[in-house]
Amino acid sequence: MTPTLEGQNIRLEPLTLAHLPALEKIALDPVAKPVIWRYMVHWPQSADDLRAWVQVALDSEAEGTAMPWVTVIKSTDPEVPEQVIGSTRFFTLDRSHKTVELGHTWIAPAFHGTRANTEAKYLQLSYAFEELGLNRVGMKTHHENRRSQAAIKAIGGVYEGTFRNHLIMPDGSQRDSCWYSFIKQDWPEVKDLLRRRLQAPV
Repeated sequence: MTPTLEGQNIRLEPLTLAHLPALEKIALDPVAKPVIWRYMVHWPQSADDLRAWVQVALDSEAEGTAMPWVTVIKSTDPEVPEQVIGSTRFFTLDRSHKTVELGHTWIAPAFHGTRANTEAKYLQLSYAFEELGLNRVGMKTHHENRRSQAAIKAIGGVYEGTFRNHLIMPDGSQRDSCWYSFIKQDWPEVKDLLRRRLQAPV
């Protein structure tokens, strides 16, 4: 079962089909869509495509190999509603070897460069190492996605190497995948780094 992870400013809540209308507003927006999906292996072009993308996550969750979330910006003002801004998940969860991948992460472009994704990673990594007792959390990204690579390194991810000709993109282009990881021995230092980043002046 996917848990709800509560942070100071965001909440990761289990993804359901009921989140589709909120996700569609972001993921299928003509301006946001190319920014969100450019480096992803799947490029949802319609509401049906996005529903299928969500259903894959839910099917994997039912099999016990994934934990999908939506990312919600919390509100302290009763006049301001909370806002779904994206999605993220654990996948290829292997409890016998105590490993997981963290990915399928996207947020509305308006929140790029904010602390929303940093706080989400803090919540996810805390859960992985402190609650699930995992040994490793892996992340991979498109070789051209310099923003993602820099962001992973900035929160303590260790570069492990590149899988050449790893995946074929929807447009037929070849993707190399740059791999990073966090392991349990890294976690105390990474946790401190994330806390300092979240507490630093804006």
